Amino acid sequence: MKTNLNYQMYIPTNCLFGAGVLNQLSQQQMPGKKGLIIISNGKSTISNGYLARTEEQLSKAGVEYVVFNGIEPNPTVSNVEAGAKAARENGCDFIVALGGGSVMDASKAIAVMATNSGELWDYVMIGTGKGQTIAEKPLPIIAITTTAGTGSEMDSAGVITKEDTFEKSFIMHPALFPVISIVDPELMLSVPPHFTAYQGFDALFHSIEGYIAKGANLMSDMYALAAIENIAKYLPIAVKEGNDIEARTRVAFGNSLSGAVMCLTLITSQHGLEHALSAYHQNLPHGAGLIMISKAYMEFFVKSHACDERFIRMAQAMGMTEATKPEDFITALVALQEACGVADLKMSDYGITEDEFEKFMRNTREVMGIMFSSDRAELSDEDIVNIYKDSYK
Repeated sequence: MKTNLNYQMYIPTNCLFGAGVLNQLSQQQMPGKKGLIIISNGKSTISNGYLARTEEQLSKAGVEYVVFNGIEPNPTVSNVEAGAKAARENGCDFIVALGGGSVMDASKAIAVMATNSGELWDYVMIGTGKGQTIAEKPLPIIAITTTAGTGSEMDSAGVITKEDTFEKSFIMHPALFPVISIVDPELMLSVPPHFTAYQGFDALFHSIEGYIAKGANLMSDMYALAAIENIAKYLPIAVKEGNDIEARTRVAFGNSLSGAVMCLTLITSQHGLEHALSAYHQNLPHGAGLIMISKAYMEFFVKSHACDERFIRMAQAMGMTEATKPEDFITALVALQEACGVADLKMSDYGITEDEFEKFMRNTREVMGIMFSSDRAELSDEDIVNIYKDSYK
């Protein structure tokens, strides 16, 4: 089971993990005097009391704050522009990202644009991005995650959609690692079952992709296997028994580990294939899209025998302790999806049509082409289209 013996690890984040740790925020050293609290345009953060609790902690710490609530589920360039404007106009010198992956990702882009001129895509390195250097240091970020899905509380990248070109791409900079991350499973108890599943599978695939990636190494392997084991065992419980604090904690642990995996190696093209789907269909949750294409995608790599031992080891980590062949991983993956009630998700329910597959293929090649460099077997254009076809319902 070949792995790289060298790795580079840089995760300069003070992470407070565990039930109730939001109550410790006021005891931490604040990165500024006035924060912009960024939340989604939904109601859950307010109705569940998470915003009030965060405001209380900031007040106890002696800092001022204002609230910006303009983030969509798949955050866009226009969301970022509005947030950056709010930060500048209110004289905010740090950001508090309170929400799920969309809020944390958008906050990273807002942190960049609050201090730098031009447009966001000037600083995007792939697709039609201009790849310019981020000249001014972004605003520091406190990340308070209310979901267990993207691992954005542990990494330095944020995914944003450019509406006019249908590009779902990312911004990245070392200064975008949150200075403080609050991972409090109590804030996840209110996540509905289907979103718990979508988010959990997003976290799972970060580690699965990281484990089969070319750049997998000693450290990423350790994190990935621990994440896979925890998520596979506890996600079905969190879906069915949302108030089970241990299950929520274990899934959150797997999610944060998966965020670290993405700091240690480039994940594979599965995420690139999904980004094309949700770039054109904004109502499609990212995790749901990943679930839809996962079986056909992983079957391609199993059939290619690119890393048989790694698929066997993942199947074992997912509970098939007697697994002996790479196909056992597919069995374990489908069984987990069935246990979480997401095995029958349909692209057609989100307005996706079969005549879009060529468009998706071109999009993922042009926008997320870098991710294909991490694959252990080469996907042709036809292979990509066939994965979409085989996944369609």
